[in-house]
Amino acid sequence: MKKREYRPYEENAKEIQDKLLEARIEAVNLVCQKAPKREWKKYTERMIHIFFLLLGLITVGCVLLITVYLVISGIPAISKIGLVDFLFGEEWASTASEPKYGILPFILTSIYGTAGAIAIGVPVGFMTAVYLSKLASPKIKSVMQSAVSLLAGIPSVVYGLVGMLVLIPGIRILFGVPDGASLLAAIIVLAIMILPSIIKMSITALDAVPKEYEDASLALGATPIETYFKVSVPAAKSGIAASVVLGVGRAIGEAMAVMMVAGNVPNMPDSLFQSVRFLTTAVSSEMSYSSGLQRQALFSIALVLFLFIMLINATLNFFLKREKE
Repeated sequence: MKKREYRPYEENAKEIQDKLLEARIEAVNLVCQKAPKREWKKYTERMIHIFFLLLGLITVGCVLLITVYLVISGIPAISKIGLVDFLFGEEWASTASEPKYGILPFILTSIYGTAGAIAIGVPVGFMTAVYLSKLASPKIKSVMQSAVSLLAGIPSVVYGLVGMLVLIPGIRILFGVPDGASLLAAIIVLAIMILPSIIKMSITALDAVPKEYEDASLALGATPIETYFKVSVPAAKSGIAASVVLGVGRAIGEAMAVMMVAGNVPNMPDSLFQSVRFLTTAVSSEMSYSSGLQRQALFSIALVLFLFIMLINATLNFFLKREKE
């Protein structure tokens, strides 16, 4: 009986083994080729991470440098004048024969002016943002957003100039006061100046609310207005609150426009129609010709303003985090 030959099968098996070996070699070569690219990508990502970390550290370092500089420059005047006399003194006469450095009028004016601007600007800006985000047609939204952006780009000195030419005479005629340059004029100008920040950030926050939230509310029988104010607004609460924080910072830190419309007189803010001076204008109006203790006192005012802004931001952030928890 003749034996069967298996040579073709053996040759096929050998060919398959050779092909598998070639495939393994190609895979190893491909991995070796990609390995340097992967290492390069990891190295690049690490460098980018370090770069952004350095940028963040530079930002924090600038804040720390400003803080240290203001503390070093402002503490000597407070120690010479006295903390109580400086913070709670009701008279500022830095150029008198017997100078007095009480900044209570400036502190109260800044508080009243910021509170008034927020009381007017936040409701107007919030309602405008809700209308543009949820109710306005695309054409109206586009036109009004362009107008808001233009309002944000106007220099503060232009606001002050318009206030001097239009607002101050209007207050003088409307209320029958001797001079329209007053705390009321400053509040109105600040309220207008903080509108762009509040409107733009609130629109962004409201537009980011998922459409499904509103659809679910409408499906349950709520009206569109109820949906916007009870669903969309609470969902965008963090962004709206951030816009208010920016508005507060803009109102507190403004100097040029306020100096032009508030009268720049160091009076106690006993009336809305009285000429007053803010903390920012107190520094900017006298820094050019100051020297000695007067100059040190101006740095002390800047330190108080800096701490005042930090306190307000910390308080607002505390309440926002508390609501989230």
